[in-house]
Amino acid sequence: MKKLAKILILFLAIFTILAIGFLFLQFIPYGQNHTNPPVVQEPNWDSPVTRELAQRACFDCHSNETVWPWYSKIAPVSWLVQRDVDEGRQKLNFSEWQNATNYEKLGEISEVVLEGEMPPFTYYPTHPEARLSDQEKQQLAQGLQNSLK
Repeated sequence: MKKLAKILILFLAIFTILAIGFLFLQFIPYGQNHTNPPVVQEPNWDSPVTRELAQRACFDCHSNETVWPWYSKIAPVSWLVQRDVDEGRQKLNFSEWQNATNYEKLGEISEVVLEGEMPPFTYYPTHPEARLSDQEKQQLAQGLQNSLK
């Protein structure tokens, strides 16, 4: 019985330390600012379908119209979400299209969509609507090529 009590006390001590550490993580400010900058200029979309597909699959990371889910407010997940959005907007931002000449590899967007590199597979569990069928990928790729000329 004494051995079980010692194990229980050890377990509670470890749990308490982890819980306190988790609470302290919430005070680190990175990943807490969830304001979206204004939409300045979007591409000249070739059709509403292209925009809708891009919105479903791309806008959360590649626009100023990010929908911040509840878990994006809880560290350390908030840090990962913030990093993904910051990097996504830097590489390609559909809401600041006046800067399109600064985006590297603009011609590879369709290829990345068709090969399934974007959105990344880690995005799908929490955003199932972003999973595009092969036909939708083809539509988006062609629409992006037409819109981004």
